[in-house]
Amino acid sequence: QVQLVESGGGLGQPGGSLTLSCAASGIIFRLYGMGWYRQAPGKQRELVATVTSDGSTNYADSVKGRFTVSGDNVKKTVFLQMNSLRPEDTAVYYCYLDIRTGVVSVPRTYWGQGTQVTVSS
Repeated sequence: QVQLVESGGGLGQPGGSLTLSCAASGIIFRLYGMGWYRQAPGKQRELVATVTSDGSTNYADSVKGRFTVSGDNVKKTVFLQMNSLRPEDTAVYYCYLDIRTGVVSVPRTYWGQGTQVTVSS
């Protein structure tokens, strides 16, 4: 059973920084990509940033230049460095990994439990 555990959320100041981490445990045969989504109150879940196993990254326009996603393929961990925080970054942040758990298994997405990020002075 694959589990993702997130850490690093909390209260951040406008203009400040926070770092989120997400570590996967369990049997992982192949990792294809990982990243972060977020969901603000009353809004749909939206993509924040992704990183593939070869290091290619993709960001939502709203976070480009402020957030940096990185991944450790060996440790099966993904990070999100959030700088220049804004109140509109307030949301529950969810990490995910796209993986296969065995030779004959199909790729699927596993999700973290979510971590609250609140940006307020």
